[in-house]
Amino acid sequence: MTLHLAVALDGAGWHPAAWRAKGARPDRLFTAAYWAELVIEAERGLLDFVTFEDSLGLQSSRFEGPDDRLDQVRGRLDAVLLAASLAPLTSHIGLVPTTSTTHSEPFHIAIGIASLDHVSRGRAGWRPRVSPRPDEAAHFGRREFPPLDLSDPIVTRHVRDLFGEAADAVEVVRRLWDSWDDDAEIRDVATGRFVDRDRLHYVDFQGEWFDVKGPSITPRPPQGQPLVTSLAHDTLPYEFAAQGSDVVYVTPRDRAEAEAITGRVRAAEDAVGRSEPPLHVFADLVVFLGDDAADRKARLDELDGGALASDALVFTGTPERLADLLLDWRAAGLSGYRLRPGTLPHDLTAITRGLVPALQARGAFRGAYETTVLRERLGLPRPAGRYQKAS
Repeated sequence: MTLHLAVALDGAGWHPAAWRAKGARPDRLFTAAYWAELVIEAERGLLDFVTFEDSLGLQSSRFEGPDDRLDQVRGRLDAVLLAASLAPLTSHIGLVPTTSTTHSEPFHIAIGIASLDHVSRGRAGWRPRVSPRPDEAAHFGRREFPPLDLSDPIVTRHVRDLFGEAADAVEVVRRLWDSWDDDAEIRDVATGRFVDRDRLHYVDFQGEWFDVKGPSITPRPPQGQPLVTSLAHDTLPYEFAAQGSDVVYVTPRDRAEAEAITGRVRAAEDAVGRSEPPLHVFADLVVFLGDDAADRKARLDELDGGALASDALVFTGTPERLADLLLDWRAAGLSGYRLRPGTLPHDLTAITRGLVPALQARGAFRGAYETTVLRERLGLPRPAGRYQKAS
């Protein structure tokens, strides 16, 4: 079985001091050319998709809020707009931006991701995320959030509410994608009708967090439903992923934990009554690749003032050793992996020109793209519109 491989792109790489590494390009982080070169390289390596990180607050070394550090990259380009700008420059690789469900209207998210699917001709995805930090809420002034202390029962309820809101947001977005039938645009010059009003539908969503009438202003995406992905570390986010995602990123530290987490994901699917195809489970790993990988990471750790801390396993070693690990963990029930390059472009190039050939030599990775449509590449059917009536 062919492995699925994705790459998570963020700034100069996933090490906080990556912008100071040899070969880094900190003066280009906010240019289109920088991101175009990275995504074109990822497509050259035949990867399934790339993800773009985003949030509603500046990056921070502290989980609970902003810090005062000036020696790490701060600031990002808008992920959806960035992905849309890269779509015409690529032809096969999937483009998966991140957006917040906490302070963003699902209507705006729905038309943004649908537009990305149209301009990429069926290669769009989406990663919804919650934004629990009080400093992020302060940008909007609509709600006040408590300090992010997870030992506080009030904060625990707060986070649970945010996941409930996020689940509703995903449902609204998915309904809006279906609010135009596939054949709603009739373009009948003789009668002067561009669309058939009977093929546009109200979604009439009413819930605790949203009341959305619809329909969307954007025609149904080429994929019908663009790929929805999410990052999960525990039961609540596993259940969130099981409710509305197609792919879940998880963070095991070894093969045994990968097997245990996959079991918890399947239990979450049962708990929420998932009837759709089972979630694709992708393991996240931060990777430093090459014979000098350990030395490069050590130098960056020294520059940053301490060892890299990550929610995911940090791998240092050759592409061949990483290939061995990926194939070993696959037996735990994983569909694929989302790799986080420690430094860019160095570790991305090591993935595309070192890891990919190593997997191909083992018969575990494709030799060419077989389809341009992201859902098809992952073996997911194109769903019928939920509101469409038989002709």
